[in-house]
Amino acid sequence: MALSGPFPLATAVLVACIAQLVAGQQPGTSTPEVHPKLTTYKCTKSGGCVAQDTSVVLDWNYRWMHDKNFNSCTVNGGVNTTLCPDEATCGANCFIEGADYAASGVTVSGNSLTLNQYMPSSTGGYSSVSPRLYLLGSDGDYELLQLNGQELSFDVDLSTLPCGENGALYLSEMAANGGANQYNTAGANYGSGYCDAQCPVQTWKNGTLNTNNSGYCCNEMDILEANSRANAFTPHSCTATACDASGCGFNPYASGFQRYWGPGFTLDTSKVFTIITQFNTDNGLPSGNLVSITRKYRQNGVDVPSAQSGGDTISSCSSGSAYGGLTTMGKALANGMVLVFSIWNDNGGNMNWLDSGNAGPCSSTEGNPSTIVANNPGTHVIFSNIRWGDIGSTTGSTGGNPPPSTSRTSTTPPPSTTLRTSTSSRTTTSSAAGCTQTHWGQCGGNGYTGCKICTAGTTCQYSNDFYSQCL
Repeated sequence: MALSGPFPLATAVLVACIAQLVAGQQPGTSTPEVHPKLTTYKCTKSGGCVAQDTSVVLDWNYRWMHDKNFNSCTVNGGVNTTLCPDEATCGANCFIEGADYAASGVTVSGNSLTLNQYMPSSTGGYSSVSPRLYLLGSDGDYELLQLNGQELSFDVDLSTLPCGENGALYLSEMAANGGANQYNTAGANYGSGYCDAQCPVQTWKNGTLNTNNSGYCCNEMDILEANSRANAFTPHSCTATACDASGCGFNPYASGFQRYWGPGFTLDTSKVFTIITQFNTDNGLPSGNLVSITRKYRQNGVDVPSAQSGGDTISSCSSGSAYGGLTTMGKALANGMVLVFSIWNDNGGNMNWLDSGNAGPCSSTEGNPSTIVANNPGTHVIFSNIRWGDIGSTTGSTGGNPPPSTSRTSTTPPPSTTLRTSTSSRTTTSSAAGCTQTHWGQCGGNGYTGCKICTAGTTCQYSNDFYSQCL
């Protein structure tokens, strides 16, 4: 997951309209939607890895929506109620246009996907684009990865991501068709239907006009949220109505291994490396119950020692017990989840939850987006060689857990590794008058009608015109 708000670049008209949460349901004809082809691989122990006919699609909220006279279907972060008084009328009136992927910071070549945080502005300087994309199958629906009892691996280059940046690759239990229906025929082909464990309140909820400002919750597995200085991987399980927003993640720095992840450290983030995430079941098969999630790394062709003895493994989830924990996550992984790619930074919070204090070596101010764009306007993340399949089939790794790293620098018990992994486009769902918003929840922004009073010990901090958060 994940980002601070949609700011793609395309035509001059799109730029004028883009800072709005968008709506629209029929594919338009002004800008064709051409999905960049991204080669991925599905693997088995017996047959090796086979290239898949996959592509990426930019999120629905990064696009221009208009009526037949090219009047915007959105105003001030919400829908134009004249054009969109209800779902059926909005579906008849509004058209959604294709995306300019290059201008939106996205480059695809073969099996490699590059996401840029900033792109040059037509008025000088740089604009934050923060793209978020989904893996699309050849049938026009999202590719559903069924990973219970399986593994996912990919190569990643985080070398240009400083403190405050988040290059994220994660899984969301979105509908395969993006919520396509009679009023929304665009669906997954135009990036519709996003959900996550922070229950975001959006103009559209699974392809349907969100007239009651409710959140859209779903199981989320954060495979990687990281920059060159810190990282975490975190499962977030959900019930039918609520989710484990904090999750039960593993962060090497937070566990006392303060020289494990970073430039020149045990895992040298100044260079490309491979991440392998294994979803282990009680019977070793996809039909079993998820009992643990193990993280492994390879670099320069060899296995990298684990940070902690026995491997970097999540085998319990106390924070998620009320939501089903790993059992619920295993069912979601068995059903199939959508692969999500994003890059974002955090106005107001500076990504401190990921890389500052107990979570990482960065200062509380290093991650300020104004500092990032001034010093690192070319910051980007590269994901490549994405493979999934039988455990042990996606890399040349010898398997098993390499010896633990000796990079722990603290002799005191490790701090809690319960991590906040929300993005600043995620929210809680309450909208009752006089209610109190939880820590990390949304408390303001254009079009927002939910809780505006923050829980004790937190204050409502501005992120952008469309999002403020209790921090």
